[in-house]
Amino acid sequence: MSQMIKNIDFSTPLEMVNLVNYQDGQVVSRTLAQNKHMNMTLFAFDQNEEISSHASHGDAMVYILDGVSEITIGEDVFNVKAGETIVMPAGVPHALLAKERFKMLLIVVFPPANVVNF
Repeated sequence: MSQMIKNIDFSTPLEMVNLVNYQDGQVVSRTLAQNKHMNMTLFAFDQNEEISSHASHGDAMVYILDGVSEITIGEDVFNVKAGETIVMPAGVPHALLAKERFKMLLIVVFPPANVVNF
């Protein structure tokens, strides 16, 4: 049987916030699952690092594990803190900025190949 989730220990209690580490001047990522239907990735952003504005073909949900992220969705700006989540809808430009260090879990769910959301 193949594992659909990777880069993480199985059958072991883990603290998700500790599965990705900060590195000075970088955005660090750890992919946990990726296929044509979804993507699940942990990120650690150093202060002032960012992912510039872009749109995705899937709905993207961010769960902040540590710190605070400034997240822009369309024209709206949100400060999302540890313990909070926000969904960035498919087809809507969004960006993330680390005004301070933060860690997040990103889950993107893609539509079936024959469905277009935008």
